[in-house]
Amino acid sequence: MDLQTEEKIPAERSKSERKDGRPLHGKVAIITGSTSGIGLGIATAFAKAGASVVLNGLGDHDAVEKTRKSLARNQGVDVQYHAANMENPDDIADMVAFAHKTYGRVDILVNNAGIQHTARVEDFPAEKWNQIIAINLSAAFHSMKAAVPKMREGGFGRIINIASVHGLVASVEKAAYVAAKHGIVGLTKVVALENAENGITANAICPGWVRTPLVEKQIVALSEKLGISIEEASVKLLEEKQPSKRFVEVEQIGEMAVFLAGSAASNITGQTMVMDGGWVAR
Repeated sequence: MDLQTEEKIPAERSKSERKDGRPLHGKVAIITGSTSGIGLGIATAFAKAGASVVLNGLGDHDAVEKTRKSLARNQGVDVQYHAANMENPDDIADMVAFAHKTYGRVDILVNNAGIQHTARVEDFPAEKWNQIIAINLSAAFHSMKAAVPKMREGGFGRIINIASVHGLVASVEKAAYVAAKHGIVGLTKVVALENAENGITANAICPGWVRTPLVEKQIVALSEKLGISIEEASVKLLEEKQPSKRFVEVEQIGEMAVFLAGSAASNITGQTMVMDGGWVAR
């Protein structure tokens, strides 16, 4: 489903058109997996900062449309949606082409789409391994492959890959997720080096525990496994890994992404921005 553009944004903005003072006014951002959770938080932060946004992700058509319209109305920016399947390279290329055709530019790409499955290596279903690698890692490769040439055309680009603390350290029963997130961190560095002189930066954000629908499932599973309440399971989950004993907030990740997309971060590239409450400091 490609929603039709209500207003096209010119490729270049005059200084008078930037007078609203928002740091990303006139920029165009694609955020994968942005109909809920971290992705929606980042999309909201970009819209607040003045960027036009292309949403992507799962969800009922009416619910997605309601989210799109609400974000556009509340923040006064243009918001579109593309239903690219992150397992399909052609869909991903079409999403980038859609953004470029709609706005005449692609400035910011946030690779956020991700799924999870937990099991020991010997019990890990091959189809789950393939799906996680496809969505959590290969999709980022395909989207960057499509977006980087568009960014070079404009002489500006910000690639922000949502990795994880699991891109730096491991946990049991998360073979595919840990492999994919380690891969994202390495891939980010390669793209950063390849474009260091092109006005394009590539960085990864590595959150610890964030209370998203994905993590909520793990909390419920822990609660059922140990026979404890959801609240007790939440505390136990945090105590094991995250010294701050506080979940990272979606809004905090959004603010970090806005910073990395802005002018102050023009010479920050190939980096991992760790937001983990002290997890990897142990």
